[in-house]
Parts: sequence; C-alpha cells; structure tokens
Amino acid sequence: MKLSIDEKKTLLNLARETIELYLNEGKKYSPHEDIKTRFSVEMGAFTTLNEHDELRGCIGYIIPFKPLWETIRDTAIEAAVHDPRFPSVRLNELVDITIEISVLTVPQKVKSAEDIILGRDGVIVKRGYNQGVFLPQVATETGWDKETFLNYLCYEKAGLPPSAWKDPDTELLTFQAMVFSEKDIK
Repeated sequence: MKLSIDEKKTLLNLARETIELYLNEGKKYSPHEDIKTRFSVEMGAFTTLNEHDELRGCIGYIIPFKPLWETIRDTAIEAAVHDPRFPSVRLNELVDITIEISVLTVPQKVKSAEDIILGRDGVIVKRGYNQGVFLPQVATETGWDKETFLNYLCYEKAGLPPSAWKDPDTELLTFQAMVFSEKDIK
C-alpha cells in the first residue's frame, strides 16, 4: 500500500486526535466515514510516541486484523496509556510528543538470516511460546550488524538464548514498514 503525503497527515492527525480525546474524556475517537472508507484495508501498524527524541511509548499489531484506521486509533491509545515500560502520557505532555506511525506489510517466513536485509526488514523471531519483534528502523537507529541485531532480538525481546536465531526450530519472519512522523510531515 502506498500512502500519499495527505493520507499520512490524515493518519498522524487521527492518532493525535485519538490520544487527545482519550486523555480528555476517556473515549475512543470515531473519525468521519470518509476516513473509515479510505483506510478500510486490514493492516498491521505501530504507533510510536517520542518526547524530546526519547521513546515515550510504542505499541502495535503485527498481524493485520482490523481496518488501518482502527489499528492506528487503538495503537495510539495503547502507546499513550498502556505501554508497560512507561507511565501513562499526561495531557500536558502532548505538546512535547511527536507521533510516528509504521504501517506494516504482512510478515513472511524466511529460510534463514541470509534472507534478512537490515534497514529494510523488520524481523519476528519465534520459538515455542517465545516471540520478539524489531521494526525495520531498529537496525538503522542502533547501527548493529545482523548478528548483533538478531542476538538482541532473541535475548531482549523473545527471552531466548542470543543465538537462538541459528537454531532450525526457531522461525524467522520478515516484514517491511512504511514509516512516517509528524517531525517529517508538517
């Protein structure tokens, strides 16, 4: 799915208006029907909140199961008030928060780590009940090489031994993301 600048602005505004309404009144935002129609395709997405360039919340759905507009609405609320790593965002903080959205392709299983392209691919590692995910931008932001990236993904995100990604019983899936932020789109 390609999104125009206008569509990206619309989704960023949807996320911001959703958070504002939820923090003010505890209600979920219901956009106009044209937004529901334009963004009716089921897609996975993450909403990331940054405050002064520091992570303040990030929640997403990797597997598409809701229309994109609803995914953005729900992940915006979750990132603002339910990310267990952070206290809930307060209304007076919103002025300092920048919203970033990552719209995801459907994950595809890969044969091995050789099929992963850092910076392009987000990666899911799965073994048994353990699972972890890194968005594509993690590799770019950290500067890690592929082995370090996968070691951290296994250990820090999935609770597996660092080298679990080398085990044939461990599944590797990749996806791509269209990432856009209020910082880039005014």
